[in-house]
Amino acid sequence: MVFQAIIFDLDGVICFTDEYHYQAWKRLADELGVPFDRQKNNRLRGVSRMASLEIVLEDYTEPLAEAEKLALADQKNETYKTLLAQMSPSDLPEDVRTTLLALRERGLKLAIGSSSKNTPFILQQIGLADFFDAVSDGNNITKSKPDPEVFLKAAQMLDVAPECCLVVEDAVAGAEAAHRGNMRAACVGDAAKAAAGDYNLSSITELLSII
Repeated sequence: MVFQAIIFDLDGVICFTDEYHYQAWKRLADELGVPFDRQKNNRLRGVSRMASLEIVLEDYTEPLAEAEKLALADQKNETYKTLLAQMSPSDLPEDVRTTLLALRERGLKLAIGSSSKNTPFILQQIGLADFFDAVSDGNNITKSKPDPEVFLKAAQMLDVAPECCLVVEDAVAGAEAAHRGNMRAACVGDAAKAAAGDYNLSSITELLSII
């Protein structure tokens, strides 16, 4: 298969913000008096903010209006952004940096496909604000993974047919989204352990042997 473009998930692939997400959701859950641990936090990976909130609220017995839920989601996000402000280019792993540069040298189009609305801020913090040819994220989609919308929009921005795109994901839901969008998936992390991809990698540098 000859790929023309690579679409990367952000969290867990390009950089690692899971701990910040966990701390922010945990703080909110503690305020609400509902249980929240790392096992439940793993269910939020690749899921939109509002869908994540519904998971956090599973054990919350008081009825909440939609406006109240939106306020809680905003509260979590403000905590998360405060934590993200600690990030810097040093949070871009060296193997990721060298792999991105090598793919760029090979003439591939590179994009981000992430459900996170904080994608632009995170990319700025880690020094990649202007690196990618396209960024499709939570600010321009209405459906979260495993719906393929975020990846299909990235392909459209790149002007590349979906079947010529390779998606790099660490979440099973993300790999499913890639397949539903008629794209191949290269998986790292938990998704690779679950053998969810067409290629299941032990390191992101193995992308260079696929392309």
